[in-house]
Amino acid sequence: MSYAIPPAPIPAVPVAGSADSFPVRRIYCVGRNYAAHAREMGSDPERDPPFFFCKPADAIMPAPQGITADVAYPPQTANYHHEVELVVAIGKRGRNISAEAANEHVWGYAVGFDMTRRDLQFALRDKGRPWELGKAFDQSAPISPIVPVGHSGHPTSGRVWLSVNGTLKQEGDIGDLIWSVAETISHLSKYFELFPGDLIFTGTPEGVGAVVKGDLVSGGIEGLGELSIRIV
Repeated sequence: MSYAIPPAPIPAVPVAGSADSFPVRRIYCVGRNYAAHAREMGSDPERDPPFFFCKPADAIMPAPQGITADVAYPPQTANYHHEVELVVAIGKRGRNISAEAANEHVWGYAVGFDMTRRDLQFALRDKGRPWELGKAFDQSAPISPIVPVGHSGHPTSGRVWLSVNGTLKQEGDIGDLIWSVAETISHLSKYFELFPGDLIFTGTPEGVGAVVKGDLVSGGIEGLGELSIRIV
């Protein structure tokens, strides 16, 4: 097949402990999946059905373990926020997946940051408009190497944290997800057929806040490693 223009490179994430990379197809994100974060965003944390938004695959910003990745402060914002999240990598195709079978579709797990232009997100939300300008911009999805399930198992608890310049800002436990990983996969698969290469950012605990140029943002999840970026 010939193309009218050269095709873009396939976005990919390093695999922990391997020379392989995990090709990224789509990025799905769960909104307000921790009760305390829902409250700090001014919402009721009742267990309503989860809602989702998407980022483009090339929003991925891989940060190899032990290396700090430079992430550019995005344009058109004065309120650029951090959100640390458990990321699920899908390795098996499926639709209408039951919660009981959901783990069969997981290839691995990683640490991710859902970086957000909060002022744009809120302005769009208040007008009833889509969130893309606030969420789906370049380099808005930094991510650590993906740990295969064979090494991590399927974690249902574990400390999740984020610090800015060494000061702890976010802390929680992935066991506090309103909708578990299995429930999230099941619900999402009712609306989209999931494919190998899909990533799901599962939501962030409370303590989100602004970062500025020069800040060092570090985060991690127990058993899955750490992620570090420098805002430049």
